[in-house]
Amino acid sequence: MNYKKFLLAVSALGPGLFLIGYNIGTGSITTMAKTGAEFGMSLFWALLLSCIFTYILMVAYGKVTIVSGNTALFNFKKEFKFGSILSIYIIAALIIGELLALIGVMGIVADLIQEGIRIGFNNTIIHRGWIILFFSIIIYILILFGRYSHFERALTILVIIMGLSFVLVFFMLKPSLSSLAQGLVPSIPDVPGAFGLIAAITGTTCSAAVFIIRSTVVAEKGWTVNDLKKENKDSFVSAFMMLFLSGIIMAVAAGTLHLSGLRVENTIDMIRLFEPLGGKLAAFILIIGIAGAGLSTIFPIVLIAPWLIADYRGASRDIRTQQSRILILCGLLFSFGSIFMDQRPPALMVFSMAFQACILPAVAIPIFLLINKKSLMKTHKATPIQNTFIFAVILFSLITTCFAILEFF
Repeated sequence: MNYKKFLLAVSALGPGLFLIGYNIGTGSITTMAKTGAEFGMSLFWALLLSCIFTYILMVAYGKVTIVSGNTALFNFKKEFKFGSILSIYIIAALIIGELLALIGVMGIVADLIQEGIRIGFNNTIIHRGWIILFFSIIIYILILFGRYSHFERALTILVIIMGLSFVLVFFMLKPSLSSLAQGLVPSIPDVPGAFGLIAAITGTTCSAAVFIIRSTVVAEKGWTVNDLKKENKDSFVSAFMMLFLSGIIMAVAAGTLHLSGLRVENTIDMIRLFEPLGGKLAAFILIIGIAGAGLSTIFPIVLIAPWLIADYRGASRDIRTQQSRILILCGLLFSFGSIFMDQRPPALMVFSMAFQACILPAVAIPIFLLINKKSLMKTHKATPIQNTFIFAVILFSLITTCFAILEFF
């Protein structure tokens, strides 16, 4: 009976779990670990603020989607004079950014699996190309024969594995709780790159793609105005779990690597630095957790192109059409890119996050206008408090976009 209640609760929180799986990926793990190793918990405030703003925009996007009955990009095209141009810009920017991220994510997953095989099988090395091919075939088969509910379940399993892995490693390494508590005092480190790291924390959490996808998965769930409270609850759980999992990763690095004066530059570095501290078991658990995070990100990434095009057209999100299958296959082909590029996967992830950070104002400002449009929202317009929070998100998005652009150049 308790098991059935658990499944019912998970089913109700499907869109939130989908976004956790999408958001907590290898890029966010590397960013949080790097932040914790270099600055302890002093930048936790940036993560907290990003998750609060993520919750605000998720609620706004979910509400507009439910009340209007249309997804985000279709609403932009329909309700704004130059909405078609805005929608096409968002589609192009998100697809380019996500394809770059896909190259980085799959490359990192392949590196992690390769490292796990090396540790477990006496320095045996399997070429990254074979690992990428294996996961690409599995993902394509699951998407080809699956439905949204199947992806939801798959992502639920991956998110649970990911979360348990990081919590387990946290207790295995036993970081100093007093040191972590002292590091929670908010500050901005007076070192080069600090502003860029704040922008990266924001980009990995309060991502423009999250809100566009939020609209799609809420529509896929079939919620109505009677489910607005459920939508708020789902958004809260999603944002809270993003904060919890990202905070755990930052805390593990802050309580161990930061105290030892060690630095994290990429995901494999993190595994090799933690292995002497927690042993091979801790390394294996981290590999499982981070690989789970990467794979949970790949599912939404390869679906984003067909979903965005369907969103723009106001058409059915049927991933079994020939067009959708071709787009998904092309996306998976991009996952082999890291084999042929000089840049290592973590560098590609940083670039893609900086690229996507510049899109946030383009999704924050339109939703502010839509949620206050009486002809669209009728009695469900935003309250003055909600408007204040959304306006704060817009200011925050403009500031962090400036940080990202300055750091990039």
